Amino acid sequence: MSMIDKIDWGKMNNLIPVVTQDSNTNEVLMLAYMNKEALELTLNTKIAHYFSRSKQRIWKKGETSGHIQNVKEILLDCDNDTVLLKVEQIGVACHTGRKSCFFTNLETNEEITKVEVDTTNAYGVIDTLYHTICERKNANPKESYTAKLLNGKENSMLKKIVEEAGEFTFAIKDNNQEEIVYEAADLMYHCLVAMASKNINPDRVKQELARRFGISGIEEKNSRKED
Repeated sequence: MSMIDKIDWGKMNNLIPVVTQDSNTNEVLMLAYMNKEALELTLNTKIAHYFSRSKQRIWKKGETSGHIQNVKEILLDCDNDTVLLKVEQIGVACHTGRKSCFFTNLETNEEITKVEVDTTNAYGVIDTLYHTICERKNANPKESYTAKLLNGKENSMLKKIVEEAGEFTFAIKDNNQEEIVYEAADLMYHCLVAMASKNINPDRVKQELARRFGISGIEEKNSRKED
């Protein structure tokens, strides 16, 4: 029986948790998930692949940043439902630019490790902003506008999207390029906040746009009516 066949895939909707550890220091770098295909890719390529629940797709660690994980050893736990990856980490493991994703003391809220790499350019402003918004979920609403939106009434958050969309259309109507850019940025921000409230990564929008690529608007609308 192969290793993959030993795994109990039924406990978490065909996903298993994966603890990723530095093969030299044994430092825990991150926790992620794999489906069967991601594990097969990891076994075949010896490069860590995971399944992103927010992106709803398989992703190779470092596919955007270049901070890949070369797999040195794969271990299965005693319950056959969790995997431990021992890896050689190229660059840093965390999207924040820290070596490990575990850097905040739960009791003191102190950040115990510093940023080693500026990842803004690697991930792009939209992805970086989305992750920043997600991090603001637990911030003080009195100190963070984003936290205020996320922790307030949903209708208030959605009302801001309608307001920003209106201001964007007025800017288009007025043919004011600076205002168009400004209002478009406001609209994108508030849309990202709403998406973060539902844990929907903007990568899923990119996937949907890619799916539609090459299909005319009329064809795409007709296909939706047929579903």
